[in-house]
Amino acid sequence: MRLEKRAQSSTLALVLAPIAAVLVTLLVSALLVLWAGAAVAQTYGLLLQGGFGSVFALTETLTRAIPLMFTGLAATVAFKARLFNIGGEGQLYVGALAAVAVGGLHGGSGFALPPYVLFVLMMLAAALAGALLLLGPALMKARLGVDEVVTTLLLNFIVLLLVSLMLDGPMKDPSAMGWPQSVALMGELELSKLIPQTRVHTGLLWACALSVGLWALMKYTVLGFDIRAVGANARAAAFAGVPVTRTMVLVAMLSGALAGLAGAIEVAGRTSYLTLDMSPGYGYSGIVIAMLAALHPLGVVAASVFVAGVLVGADSMSRAVGVPTYIADVIVATSLIAVLVATLLTQYRVRLK
Repeated sequence: MRLEKRAQSSTLALVLAPIAAVLVTLLVSALLVLWAGAAVAQTYGLLLQGGFGSVFALTETLTRAIPLMFTGLAATVAFKARLFNIGGEGQLYVGALAAVAVGGLHGGSGFALPPYVLFVLMMLAAALAGALLLLGPALMKARLGVDEVVTTLLLNFIVLLLVSLMLDGPMKDPSAMGWPQSVALMGELELSKLIPQTRVHTGLLWACALSVGLWALMKYTVLGFDIRAVGANARAAAFAGVPVTRTMVLVAMLSGALAGLAGAIEVAGRTSYLTLDMSPGYGYSGIVIAMLAALHPLGVVAASVFVAGVLVGADSMSRAVGVPTYIADVIVATSLIAVLVATLLTQYRVRLK
């Protein structure tokens, strides 16, 4: 069996590929639901209702989707240039750490600066921290050929140890009764709620605006062309005059900044302080989001809402029918594999020898 490149992908195949991927995902997950001894239709109904069936469910889904959008965009822009950034989790945490370090100085009052100035500085610090964390691996890849998958992945663990050190040391909240957490931000530095008495906040608007902005950058600017050219073939791009190293540096700064902002937005919008368990793996999930969105910035929004809805819905579904919440991870992982295989088959045909 071998794969043969198609001369051209048909429009019908491109339309049917995601539909087929969804059907395969539902089929595989249904087998696991039956294995758990639950009714498939009831389980899927409760999953959908738990994620989207009420105002509360929808707002919880959107709240969970916000950091996924940021990390998904971070992975998208990096993967477009074939910079395989696996360090979104570390960049998220270092961004949150920088945001709290700036916004939480002197017991949360900063340097007695006006709140709007302190808020801007807090976000800039988070973006810069995330960008600098990815800059090193990007330069090592461009100059020395070091595999960025390894360096960015290992940096995640280093950052978590740094965060643990800071939360148990100089940044520890003295009023937290020994619990390792940072000082809470002032109320003026927190993001406002989009819907009263819910947790969904204006970080959602930030994420949507950045999705549109990144789409426009990739489609209509010289930098966007350079990113796509480097991603398609770095050697050919260099031969054509594209500054490969500069493009990789800019991509790393942009990707790291987006992941760093995810941490700052999560602190300012949801938790108001930093803890080691603030993220249940948003940085890693951003990779899944980017692939489900086919590396399209606007698709990241839809993919984030889908994944967040599955994760939120699985909690209520599990309580009702007794199916483990891990079924949500299976659905997300299976959908990723199915989408990748379906996309592959739109570009290649299988030939049997």
